Amino acid sequence: MSDPGPEGLPSGDGTRAVRAGLPEPVKHEPALPGPVFAAHYHLPGEPTGPYTYGRDENPTWSRLERAIGELEAPGEDSVETLVFASGMAAISSVLFSRLRAGDTVVLPSDGYQALPLVREQLEAYGIEVRTAPTGGDAQLGVLDGAQLLWIETPSNPGLDVCDIRRLVAAAHARGALVAVDNTLATPLGQRPLELGADFSVASGTKQLTGHGDILLGYVTGRDAEAMAAVRRWRKIAGAIPGPMEAWLAHRSLATLHLRVERQNANALAVAEALRDWPEELGVRYPGLPGDPSYKIASQQMRRPGCVVSFTLPTRARAERFLDVLRLVDDATSFGGVRSTAERRGRWGGDAVPEGFIRMSVGAEDLQDLVADVLRALDESAE
Repeated sequence: MSDPGPEGLPSGDGTRAVRAGLPEPVKHEPALPGPVFAAHYHLPGEPTGPYTYGRDENPTWSRLERAIGELEAPGEDSVETLVFASGMAAISSVLFSRLRAGDTVVLPSDGYQALPLVREQLEAYGIEVRTAPTGGDAQLGVLDGAQLLWIETPSNPGLDVCDIRRLVAAAHARGALVAVDNTLATPLGQRPLELGADFSVASGTKQLTGHGDILLGYVTGRDAEAMAAVRRWRKIAGAIPGPMEAWLAHRSLATLHLRVERQNANALAVAEALRDWPEELGVRYPGLPGDPSYKIASQQMRRPGCVVSFTLPTRARAERFLDVLRLVDDATSFGGVRSTAERRGRWGGDAVPEGFIRMSVGAEDLQDLVADVLRALDESAE
């Protein structure tokens, strides 16, 4: 997982994560300066320079943006990253900065739960919204005439995967831009820009920061004009992160490689244990050989993620299972160092069975975690 870094030096994912976005060393200064809390800056004369007003720029954001850019597109100086107050703010910035009344956008029909709300708002603005599932590259079938294709791979919560290169080639041939929601994969699992996408968008709330204590989002892209429009939307909407959240996110990047390696290994082991359970649970995990997503995931993903899904036969059984878990919290979201799971159907926005479980595998000791899951399966069956 190493490739040449600055001046040809090896730069693996761990090295990059630990050092991404840090300023040049200065004697007696911290390696990662603390958060800058400022609504305004000293600004005599003409308003030139990088920092003028707190809604536009902040030095703490700048360091985090450089760091994420280094992870999403190593060695590419032309890539720009913008951070936002949440993942949905980042998603909205791309959609609403690119689309106008009369335009068409293609969304996944099996994507993040908030996308139906986004669809309602887009349609209220006179934008045509088409949807198709992630699996089987089905979005290709509704792509003609679209200005923007939105991909979510692996999809949340179903964990289907589409061929990013194939969809990007088809979209670009039709004059459409492509945005990829990279939340579940993280930049250490997948680099959408390397696969041809125009935007990589993610919620930093999840595994990127990994501790379940901040909300954050980001957009990374190569095209300066497109990113300028995203920046303008951020300014207009005021969808900016707080400096403390940005600093905590940057600090957390230093352990991203360690967390991803541990959580991915744990997730595969949990998926294998669930697969081998006497009941048929319909286990899904892109890194599990035999999974419908495995072939494509292994071609375009560098790591398959920390989320596993499976289905228990009834809502009552699923709720009993969650209730008797000891090491896994019944909570939403995913990507944290502490394992969580939930009956996803309780929200009402996902097309999943009543007993569908989305589990985010954490960094606990593997033997403890697998034992807890299998014990809960056994006890909940009684």
